[in-house]
Amino acid sequence: MYSKEENQRLKHEFWVEFAQKYPRKWVLYDTKIKDFSFKFYVENKKAQVHIDIEMRNTDLRMQYFEKLVALKNILEEEFIKDLVFEKNYTLENGKTISRIWVEKLGVSVSKRSHWDEIFDFFHEKMNVLELFYLEYDEFIKDIEK
Repeated sequence: MYSKEENQRLKHEFWVEFAQKYPRKWVLYDTKIKDFSFKFYVENKKAQVHIDIEMRNTDLRMQYFEKLVALKNILEEEFIKDLVFEKNYTLENGKTISRIWVEKLGVSVSKRSHWDEIFDFFHEKMNVLELFYLEYDEFIKDIEK
């Protein structure tokens, strides 16, 4: 078991090594859509890559989510399989968002021996999600506000 400080240091080293292995600028929050972002997530049991749609306006959030659902077949056939689409995902803080994600189970940020596997998973999955987004961003952005 790690202390809080050791855990923070380990996570910092994890992200530094990831950036060194895959030195590039990720889209992440730079989608040009407020509260629509791509995220990396890792803990002691799994790693995930997310598309989070976090608008407070539920109608707006649903419109963006439905745009991605409309592209689901293309996304899964041409870019990435095993995605989970969740219209109403509740965060630990109680906020409800829409989330689309893919995950890798059985890996841990606490085990350095898993890091390369997590890095490769992050790179592969985020890269294809970004390629998909960059190809279809005009369609996704075209909603009624």
